[in-house]
Amino acid sequence: MVEGFLVTKRTFMKGLHIVTFLLAIIGALNWGLIGLGGFMGSDWNVVHMVLGSWPTVEWLVYVLVGVSAVYLVLGHKKDCRMCSVM
Repeated sequence: MVEGFLVTKRTFMKGLHIVTFLLAIIGALNWGLIGLGGFMGSDWNVVHMVLGSWPTVEWLVYVLVGVSAVYLVLGHKKDCRMCSVM
């Protein structure tokens, strides 16, 4: 029973890591596009373009991106192969 729990927990943690990583990438790309759009005099906020008609869902995406970043920062040394060697 314990072995099955460890596999399930490991699978869950891997899935959580993938989701938080993807959300952080989405947030980083969106901020990069907002910055580029600012230099070019336009608004390239992709999250707003896609979810602008649902402001609550748009805000939820921003909160999830922020929570993902905090999760990745706090767990980075444990998960990163390069950092765990040092």
